[in-house]
Amino acid sequence: MDWIVTNVPVGRGSEGFDTTPDGKELWVANAQDQTISIIDIAGKQVLATIPSTQAANRLKITLDGKYAFVSDMNGNDLLVIDVATRKEYKKIALPASSEGLLMAPGGKIAYTTLNTRDAVAVIDLETMKMIGEVKTGRGPDGLAWAARK
Repeated sequence: MDWIVTNVPVGRGSEGFDTTPDGKELWVANAQDQTISIIDIAGKQVLATIPSTQAANRLKITLDGKYAFVSDMNGNDLLVIDVATRKEYKKIALPASSEGLLMAPGGKIAYTTLNTRDAVAVIDLETMKMIGEVKTGRGPDGLAWAARK
């Protein structure tokens, strides 16, 4: 298979990213610019750049494609953006700054790491509130889902 690489310039400090479920857009969190770049995948160009949090570290889109969650390493809120309107929908209060993000299969729960608390926050996607905390080892960061077969 041949690969074709296309570089699409986005903001400084881009790290977290996710595609919309329909595969049409790539959303990128730009920590140093405090923005989110939205890329048209087929057109290979930036469609929009919208404001974000102080240190937009990671970004995940809900499985239904309605919301983009953006972690902030410098604040105690998890930013939720309405994907359709590209505007802030809500900020979810957390007991510490967040980093890694994960949407659980089933689409009802999200997780975000609370690095300084050595924990992972559990977020209810219906109420958009933190409903629990799971203690971890020291300094959790990235998250992945694994299933036994």
